[in-house]
Amino acid sequence: MAMRHAFHHELARLGAEMTAMCVACSEAMRQATAALLTANLELAEQVLGSDVELDLQRAECEEHAEALLALQAPVAHELRLVLAAVYCADKLERMGDLAAHIAGTARFQHPDHLDSAELEEKFRRLGDLTAGMADRLADMMAAPFAGMFTELDNADQAVDDLHAQVLDLITSQDWKGGAAAAANAALLARFYERFGDQTVSVARRLEFTVTGAVPV
Repeated sequence: MAMRHAFHHELARLGAEMTAMCVACSEAMRQATAALLTANLELAEQVLGSDVELDLQRAECEEHAEALLALQAPVAHELRLVLAAVYCADKLERMGDLAAHIAGTARFQHPDHLDSAELEEKFRRLGDLTAGMADRLADMMAAPFAGMFTELDNADQAVDDLHAQVLDLITSQDWKGGAAAAANAALLARFYERFGDQTVSVARRLEFTVTGAVPV
């Protein structure tokens, strides 16, 4: 009984580690977007530095999960939780990488800003939406439930729509920013779109731990 209690305590700690990673991803996305919109070099550097810490958090999460598998004999539901932690830690690290790519772009183009007010507004909305999705995912991690995948998948549709709007803008005849600026905007929009996709992927896996069935 004591060993099972200790095991469940470690499972809870593993969940808390994943939640902390998700919160860090949300903050990184907010800061990266702010750095992009304001050409804030210091903030961009801060995001890039924090990505190293997120990499370490992923390694710690995986080591913790592997230790639980090696030292315990989890039943089916517990096994799904442990394996999900490994899967989700990888996705969360990727989310951090995507935020770092945005910060890296802000650093590369410093001191220049986005040269279109319309484009700037779309990236502001993309930053708000994706960071908000990560916030919601962190809440869900504390208590996964059936339907969480659908909720975030629906939220991701708005991100996909904005991604498409950015591409429409930079390929229109009215675009005056030039080829280099268009290519840069397309890449940035892709980073946000992929960030949203990763949050949905994590939600799908976490819902599987609750229901035993992969949501579609």
